[in-house]
Amino acid sequence: MSLWAEHLGSLDHVFSEPQSLECVRQVNKIAKQNWAIYVSEEANYMRGHLMQYPVKISKDGKVSALDDYESFPDVGGKILGSPNSLPDALTT
Repeated sequence: MSLWAEHLGSLDHVFSEPQSLECVRQVNKIAKQNWAIYVSEEANYMRGHLMQYPVKISKDGKVSALDDYESFPDVGGKILGSPNSLPDALTT
């Protein structure tokens, strides 16, 4: 429970059953809220520090960046990365 409190900024009874759909939904809700705060122009505090990774996955399994976010807003790195000539063993 202390790990939940650290990452999510609070405790909730649903965290006692992490395998439950209710817990998964609550964690995802907080992560999405934190991403929205992170990309907002307004200064605001995140609840904990867990954020949604800014990707979406289609029903056929294709991974793409969230709409309007090809790069991270603070550092500018591409969310999906970019091709390089390094061997896969060095980058995975």
